[in-house]
Amino acid sequence: MEALDKQYIDHLDKLKEAIQASEFLANYLEEEGDEEYKLLVDTFEPHIHNLHESVTYHAPLQLLALEKAILDDGFEGLYIPRLLGYTVLRGYVGENGKFSKPQDHFKDIILYSVGSANFEQIQKRIGQAIQIGFALSSDIWITNLVNAVDNKKVRSYLESQKLYKYQDIKQRLSGLHKYRKQFQSLRFMTATFPETKQELTTDFEVIRHFLKLRVSQDFDNASLLPTLTKFIGNEALHGNTEFVELFIRIGLYYDLGAEGSKQYSAVFDKLRSSFPDFDKTYMNLLKDHWSTNQEIPLDCSKRLCGLVPRSTDDTITAYYNTLDTVYGKGYVHDEAIEAVSEYYYSNEGRSVQNSNIRAEVLSQISTFVNNLEVDAYGDWFEMQKIVTRYVETFSNQQFNQDIKMLYLGYIKKLLKVYIDKRGRDYQDIKKFVKSTFLDLGFMTEKQLVELFKTKRKKKEVTA
Repeated sequence: MEALDKQYIDHLDKLKEAIQASEFLANYLEEEGDEEYKLLVDTFEPHIHNLHESVTYHAPLQLLALEKAILDDGFEGLYIPRLLGYTVLRGYVGENGKFSKPQDHFKDIILYSVGSANFEQIQKRIGQAIQIGFALSSDIWITNLVNAVDNKKVRSYLESQKLYKYQDIKQRLSGLHKYRKQFQSLRFMTATFPETKQELTTDFEVIRHFLKLRVSQDFDNASLLPTLTKFIGNEALHGNTEFVELFIRIGLYYDLGAEGSKQYSAVFDKLRSSFPDFDKTYMNLLKDHWSTNQEIPLDCSKRLCGLVPRSTDDTITAYYNTLDTVYGKGYVHDEAIEAVSEYYYSNEGRSVQNSNIRAEVLSQISTFVNNLEVDAYGDWFEMQKIVTRYVETFSNQQFNQDIKMLYLGYIKKLLKVYIDKRGRDYQDIKKFVKSTFLDLGFMTEKQLVELFKTKRKKKEVTA
């Protein structure tokens, strides 16, 4: 957990002062009614949320420090329901439908809440969060939490939030899924980067999800770079496969700057000499990454390619030397196609190296087709000459199937625009598709007839 920047501390102090000086709080303290507290919530929680959003965007590793600072009597229990939800949804849930590790932050927020002078109001807004959190926690963890509370009434309340239906794993996961939907538009993920191998193993899934999320949305990741650089350089973690997987992800998606990139390359070479069968592990993990991300942005692939040192003569160097030509010339260039073909035939057909090079080519073809406008279908016709050469080189059923599904998506877009069956556009598209799909064995003549057949609407039956 990173300490909270002074600018955020100052912002919190101003919010706290505004809450304490407000007439809404004065009215609530006088009346102690639900309506008065709701006015307090409606007035100030949006301001707290905006600050939380800002920290999430710019400094996500400071979120826990921010949330701990909100657990202050001066905030009158505001925003606690949201904080509880965040803690529940940050935890990694394993195959048994339980948290992989105890959620201490969740416990701290609950214990603060039950000790708050405003617990009567807080209690009305946190039931579902506690129910889901308890469902995902162990019985021993819940018992220890409840036993830490002296007030019998509060202990009874907490015990009542452990619902019998959530003993069933399907019910637990269903409840979690429904609860998660309430937060799908919110941004609140953070992570704690490990110092030891044990911490890495325990926190791996959360860190992987966090790193993936930070590049899938519009976030400012500048504040992460010192932590990522420190993580990469931590030799205590270098023997773990989990480290290598995160290492690949960081190299692909995060611009580490000049010094960070230099360190990344140095660590890469260290892993080659210290990690048993590093080249096999690396190539297999890269394959796994491709299998879940069919379109890795070209600039990301190029970034990782540029970080890999070529001083060691191994399968990794051979792979990236081939990609140097593909990136430098462009995958449509004859030299690139020849380089891929030469590399491909130097490996066994089903090797992980060949799987990765197919994925790289497929990603670039996918990017081209998915970004192709319907009025530029002529470019698709021309591109097919290139695709055919790769199909012949790879001679791989899955690659062919992926190209087929990619093409079908584009054909669907074309047929929504070019609906005049007598028009030249429609006829050109039909002729090209029939010829290409038959030549490549994508479809039979009968299936192609069905593809271009207009489905008639059923006539309404009148009485």
